[in-house]
Amino acid sequence: MTALGHPERALPPVIHVAGTNGKGSVVANLRAMFEAAGLKAHVYISPHLVRFHERIRINGRLISEHALDEALRACETANRGQPITFFEITTAAAFLTFAHARADVTLLEVGLGGRLDATNVVVPRVSVITPVARDHQQFLGTTLSKIAHEKAGIVKSGVPCITGPQHAHAAAVIKARTKKLGAPLIRFGEEFKGRLGADGALHFRDQTGSLTLPPPALQGAHQIANTLTAVAAARAFDDPRLDAAAMERGLTQVHWPARLQRLGDGRLTGTLSAKGFDVWLDGGHNPHAGRALAKVIANWRAETRAPVYLICGMLTAKDPAGFLAPLTRHATACWTVPVPDHAGFDPRVLADRIRRLGLTVTATEGLETAFAALQRRRPGRVLVTGSLYLAGALLAADGFRPR
Repeated sequence: MTALGHPERALPPVIHVAGTNGKGSVVANLRAMFEAAGLKAHVYISPHLVRFHERIRINGRLISEHALDEALRACETANRGQPITFFEITTAAAFLTFAHARADVTLLEVGLGGRLDATNVVVPRVSVITPVARDHQQFLGTTLSKIAHEKAGIVKSGVPCITGPQHAHAAAVIKARTKKLGAPLIRFGEEFKGRLGADGALHFRDQTGSLTLPPPALQGAHQIANTLTAVAAARAFDDPRLDAAAMERGLTQVHWPARLQRLGDGRLTGTLSAKGFDVWLDGGHNPHAGRALAKVIANWRAETRAPVYLICGMLTAKDPAGFLAPLTRHATACWTVPVPDHAGFDPRVLADRIRRLGLTVTATEGLETAFAALQRRRPGRVLVTGSLYLAGALLAADGFRPR
């Protein structure tokens, strides 16, 4: 940042989002609300699904090839051949492009942890910490308290901190950090509350008043808390142009691929859909995500009584049993696949792990093989899950183009 002239100090006002699950969903909700208000938003997320350009949006648009090339060349020159990670230099490139383009807000997603993350060189207007759970333990620690300590590293002196639902151990760490730094703490279930009412509306209440909003556009009960957290962050940002009407419009327009995304008309999934299958995609990969998805497929079974099939591929750094144990109670069968171009479990090894959980499972060579095998089964719902990288591979094979 110093060598580049400190672009991080020239960013439009920042909302900085950390947490284990839900970061991207909160950012997607915020982006939709800001844009519905006619405001321009820079957005930085990770990982990408199909194209690297998804990580960097300038005023809502994917960065162009030319702008990305120029920014990366400038960062390489400034770095002078010193050691630097992929995420560090791409974050620098994002900040450089954001600093040179006018916007009303920068929506900044933490890559890993928070305290030592490359994004943590900003002083935001609002900090957000979504639910903290066990993931990336090799980097962040093996207990919720240690992981929460890393996430709470984004808290800054005097900057409001919005928190989603938290386990008591994580909540205690975050509270202590905000108290030490004099950062106003705005907690889900305390300073702000909400629920999905019998009328189908999302009812939000904080210390300044109440809102009646549309239900979450993203699927799954866990998206209720993510949406409420985004609304609380938008309120804390305190821009008069982002009023209740803009929030209402925005929440109907949220788009966030690979988070309980329904597929079916693509090159790969279209064949299954034509045979009566309902195909869904989710990049969940840790125990917290597994529990959330288990609730979803339990509801599927209750609604239709149709079978639920899993197609799963996971990285070797993840915990298959922790993620899949809640899902296997409601699934009919599973097919394992490799994660293309990443350090994933051999499908046979992953199948052995899943078989121990009591589910019928078959190891396959890839998504196409798994989809072909499914065509011989009774139609039902199919959930492809276990990795955002696997999700990206399916979207690419399906002909998905990010927008």
